[in-house]
Amino acid sequence: MRLSLITSEIGDPHARPRQNPTRPPSTATSVTAPDLPTDEPLHELVEVQLRRIDLRYTSGRRAIVELLASVGHPVSISDIAAQLPAVPRSSAYRHLVDLQGAGVVRRIAAKDEFARFELAEDLTEHHHHLLCTSCGRVIDVTPTPAFERTVAAMVRELADRLGFRPTSHALDVTGHCADCG
Repeated sequence: MRLSLITSEIGDPHARPRQNPTRPPSTATSVTAPDLPTDEPLHELVEVQLRRIDLRYTSGRRAIVELLASVGHPVSISDIAAQLPAVPRSSAYRHLVDLQGAGVVRRIAAKDEFARFELAEDLTEHHHHLLCTSCGRVIDVTPTPAFERTVAAMVRELADRLGFRPTSHALDVTGHCADCG
């Protein structure tokens, strides 16, 4: 089990639900995820985050954000390339690095050779991951409020012993998925 800190508040009762995009793309000339609707409030937040680090919200970055919002689970660069053929793989890598630097995207390192990417919890909902060490599958898990309170209390207890002030937590559990046994 690996415990790491991310940007969502511990025990945040106001965590945003996962985005479910509902509007069509605004322009036909930009690079967009195929047949994926947009979510303007999400895009406004992403644009603000990128501007904070002096980056523009380009059509390629927007397409990646739309894809991540629409699939609702971590995806690999290969998945992104398959879904967004108009975005070159090298550009997708650079966009993901920039989006990660802006706090928009979270990189999840599975035990296989491929990282997965998802929207940061500040833009979705607080959740944890089950990581299969055999096939590399990443499963999103939204815990019950009781489980989350217990984990938050344990994190605070561990942190208090070391004089650390936690602001969030992420729980990635490694093991074998049902298919791998």
